[in-house]
Amino acid sequence: MPRGDKSKYSDKQERKADHIAAGFEKRGVSEKESERRAWATVNKDDGGGKKEGGSGRGKHTGHPAAHKGGKSGGKASASRSAASRSESAKKAAATRKRNAEHHAH
Repeated sequence: MPRGDKSKYSDKQERKADHIAAGFEKRGVSEKESERRAWATVNKDDGGGKKEGGSGRGKHTGHPAAHKGGKSGGKASASRSAASRSESAKKAAATRKRNAEHHAH
């Protein structure tokens, strides 16, 4: 199988790559680069083409690239002082209380 051959990818993987590529193109990335990044993401998610040579079902792979959002979270909050965080928390609590009173009527 030559490099770049997509015959071992499932229909779902191809749809996924198309959807990812469209997102990159929407953000101004060239078509060729979008395609490259999209297939790289599918490979990272699923570990390559998933069509089996024989019968049986393919193994579920999870979606690691789609779940990376929370890993680097909290940096902004951690870099703020305790007093600043506390002030924000008090303000948020007051807003919640005010909204609760407003919606209770």
